[in-house]
Amino acid sequence: MDLHYHIVVAMTENRIIGSNNAMPWRQSSDLKHFKMLTYGKPIIMGRKTFQTIGKPLEGRNNIVITRNPDFHVEGVRIAFDLHNAKSWAYEYAKESNVEEAMIIGGAEIYQLFLPEVSRIYLTEIHTQLEGDTKFPELDMSQWEEVKRVRHQAGPKDDYDFSFIVLDRSA
Repeated sequence: MDLHYHIVVAMTENRIIGSNNAMPWRQSSDLKHFKMLTYGKPIIMGRKTFQTIGKPLEGRNNIVITRNPDFHVEGVRIAFDLHNAKSWAYEYAKESNVEEAMIIGGAEIYQLFLPEVSRIYLTEIHTQLEGDTKFPELDMSQWEEVKRVRHQAGPKDDYDFSFIVLDRSA
């Protein structure tokens, strides 16, 4: 079985993904989209991202990468490096009969997996905000935009946004 690694990320037009270990916006539409993309699949995240979420995400195999040997959470697989995380993801994907593992953050984990990723599910939040965490720069000569759907902010969204799919160029 081939396992494909895909990034799921929401960021502002100036590439901000976080501020003080939180998302600096409220986007209910994006959370629904995120759940649809990740449900039933292995998800890989860093410890800070996990602690921001606060609990294992239901209906997904949660894998947390950390350097902290004392970090343990029920319902979460702990990985101490990329190889370990990929092994867990492969096992979970095989058990669940899925072919993709979703990389959900934060910035260090995105950077770590970027060379392995074949697709990016990007929610572009149509604003520019201050923040302390940015999504890594992409060399757009390596990526092709295959889908873009623009949406107006819904009643529980702070900003207009676009769902974008980027595939790595052949």
